[in-house]
Amino acid sequence: MATATAALHLLLPTRRRGRLLVPRACQADSSTTTSRRGLIADAATAAVAAAAAPLLLPRIPAARAEDLSEWERVGLPIDPGVVLLDIAFVPDDPSHGFLLGTRQTILETKDGGRTWFPRSIPSAEDEDFNYRFNSVSFSGKEGWIVGKPAILLHTKDAGDSWERIPLSAQLPGDMVYIQATGEQSAEMVTDEGAIYVTSNRGYNWKAAVQETVSATLNRTVSSGISGASYYTGTFNTVNRSPDGSYVAVSSRGNFFLTWEPGQLYWQPHNRAVARRIQNMGWRADGGLWLLVRGGGLFLSKGTGIVEDFEEASVQSRGFGILDVGYRSKDEAWAAGGSGVLLKTTNGGKTWVRDRAADNIPGNLYSVKFIGDNQGFVLGNDGVLLRYVG
Repeated sequence: MATATAALHLLLPTRRRGRLLVPRACQADSSTTTSRRGLIADAATAAVAAAAAPLLLPRIPAARAEDLSEWERVGLPIDPGVVLLDIAFVPDDPSHGFLLGTRQTILETKDGGRTWFPRSIPSAEDEDFNYRFNSVSFSGKEGWIVGKPAILLHTKDAGDSWERIPLSAQLPGDMVYIQATGEQSAEMVTDEGAIYVTSNRGYNWKAAVQETVSATLNRTVSSGISGASYYTGTFNTVNRSPDGSYVAVSSRGNFFLTWEPGQLYWQPHNRAVARRIQNMGWRADGGLWLLVRGGGLFLSKGTGIVEDFEEASVQSRGFGILDVGYRSKDEAWAAGGSGVLLKTTNGGKTWVRDRAADNIPGNLYSVKFIGDNQGFVLGNDGVLLRYVG
């Protein structure tokens, strides 16, 4: 019986061993008439009670993975295979927004992105084209949408009605980005590096650069840029800073380019890392972030346009990271292949994984924060995540 008692003693936490209640059978002397079978039964009963005792102590339940997530998936009324490409909200009404995608997809929300419904724009359905809507932007109640094949839509009443604005057939490249910059004003970029600005609601456009990126890189001044000789490619990605500066990545990812207001040409830069560039953009403090193929993330040293970068610590599980979005100077989110979702709270120096999208069989490739408490992650096959904080 000493052995049975010792076994019960080890089942209890150290702090409870002083309270061990030994079965009466163990306290009896040699004259007791209790049978051996009774002693075994009492010992077994005590063992069950001892094993259950720790479960009755007050404790904080372990947090589940889904409880830690700051994102929720939003159901969308779209066909499988639709790729979401951009999202924007009306500044005067943060609950009212538009979501764009392939297969002529335009969705609208009136409740901050919790629910979406298809939006029909007759002027975008006159011709037998399956438009890919690439970019949407608002300033006040004035908004713009661009797509491929070449199409430009404009609204002056927060999207209640849209008009189609004619575009020149000689436009170099496909329109991939548009930014509303003020009343009747906007800035438009093509995938060949043409930048155009308008101040009269899109009826006239003025070129902000004198030539396309191909022309700039094929001139002799570009001979010092690795991979730029006889360049005929397009942009892989292009991102604009709040002050109007641009950073773009070449289609092959072997160098990047920048442009600042007032410059006549794009400025090419050799990549500072061995692996090819996946995407680049602007941090909230005015510096640059850089993603390389294979999951690496680098941050520029200092602010503005520089070529000196240092690698950040990320846990991408070997999957590529495709985009970064800053919620504040300290907090940012990164998204990538196979549902990778990462968060930083120190400006990007270190990152931890959020499991919100672990079970989503797709790539997340765009992170958009409209305000401190309004953010979205876009993915293929109609995946949309909404920030819930």
